[in-house]
Amino acid sequence: MRQLRRGLCALLVTGAAAVSSGCQETTTAPVPPPAGRAALQQALADIVRAGAVGVQLRVHDDAGDWTASTGVSELGKSEPPSTDGRFRIGSITKTFVSTVILQLVAEGRVGLDDPVDDYLPAYNIDRRITVRMLLQHTSGLFDYTGDHDADGGFEAGIPLHGAEFVDARMRGYTLDELARTALSEPARFAPGERWQYSNTNYVLAGLLVEKLSGTTYATQIRTRLLEPLGMSDTSLPGAEPEIAGPHAHGYLEYQRDGRTELADITELNPSWAGPAGEIISTTADLDKFLSALLGGRLLPPQLLEVMRTPFPVPDRPGGFGLGLVDRRVGPDCDLFGHSGGIHGYLSQLYGSKDGTRRVAMSITLNQDPDSQADAFVPGAMSILSTLCR
Repeated sequence: MRQLRRGLCALLVTGAAAVSSGCQETTTAPVPPPAGRAALQQALADIVRAGAVGVQLRVHDDAGDWTASTGVSELGKSEPPSTDGRFRIGSITKTFVSTVILQLVAEGRVGLDDPVDDYLPAYNIDRRITVRMLLQHTSGLFDYTGDHDADGGFEAGIPLHGAEFVDARMRGYTLDELARTALSEPARFAPGERWQYSNTNYVLAGLLVEKLSGTTYATQIRTRLLEPLGMSDTSLPGAEPEIAGPHAHGYLEYQRDGRTELADITELNPSWAGPAGEIISTTADLDKFLSALLGGRLLPPQLLEVMRTPFPVPDRPGGFGLGLVDRRVGPDCDLFGHSGGIHGYLSQLYGSKDGTRRVAMSITLNQDPDSQADAFVPGAMSILSTLCR
């Protein structure tokens, strides 16, 4: 879907709209929020009023840890989302994949400026495209989830919208299939010429990890990141459609024969997203990961600095590093992390440069993330700005 294609667009820079009837606002806190947290609680309420089914939040700042949720975990019921609940993190997956590749760079197994074609010759990739360009979205490759042509029109990719997607949401894809679908289309621009978000970059990055390691990218993420950090509630489901454990439901509004319908889209085959967006996690686990990454425990200092260094993105303050977004939320206040969108879910994970202040948030939807995202910007920015000193 375009949201995953432009994973920075919604809640990287954007948010969501209309709520289904029956979504009643509740909160996990039966008493007023602690001193200094009232603004955060208000921002959560604003996000639900703007159209979210539910939202859960975890903040770590100078005042310590704080979690809260509001809205409902499932339409027609009154329980709020669990603050320990699992959710699909979408494009935040890319930060995990990039971290693994940078660890392989640190081990001398690949160079950031090596041609990708040296490692994946079966795909006849333009030899000007480097590993760095994949991680930074400057390759110019067509996005298999859909992309824009030279005239600004939209060219569809694999079916990810409306009734067509709802009916086929259990269909599986292989990385090879996704890569070949993308590479059969003309490039959008010359490698390195400019920035444009493309999920294809991270499908190829996943294939690169597999070529270098001899195991699946999921195995590398588990053994290098999840297990050492104790992220026991985080998984790479592959083709499995369920979300195990407590979780909020996500929904998708769509048109069928001229009628508006609403599908519970919580269960779907996420193999279409793969290394670009398949991971399921919790705010607690994501907080562990971001703290370790920005705190310098996963990469050598020089590679962490390269990962954070942004390539300029038109009309957006900050920019895009190597799987890590520099999101400027105020004067002298840049946060680092990523946002994610997949059917039913939007997510945010951002922290201060040193990782000492962090936000992890999941928003559950009742529309396509592309159409809902913008309405959440004010609430999301209000939350992120609390990390600025």
